[in-house]
Amino acid sequence: MRITAFRARLAEEFGPLRADTIARDHVFAALGGRTVDQALDAGLSTKDIWRAVCEVFEVPTERR
Repeated sequence: MRITAFRARLAEEFGPLRADTIARDHVFAALGGRTVDQALDAGLSTKDIWRAVCEVFEVPTERR
């Protein structure tokens, strides 16, 4: 998944403002103690990042 598609999906799920806050401020253990933005900068897969976000925020399976 491309970063633009990932960011669009994040905004669709959480709303644009909350998506930005989650990406910038929420630290995910599954991402090695990184935020979404830090994980993207580190080169982690957007699929792995999306899975971590979905797990923590309990996104329903049909939207994962």
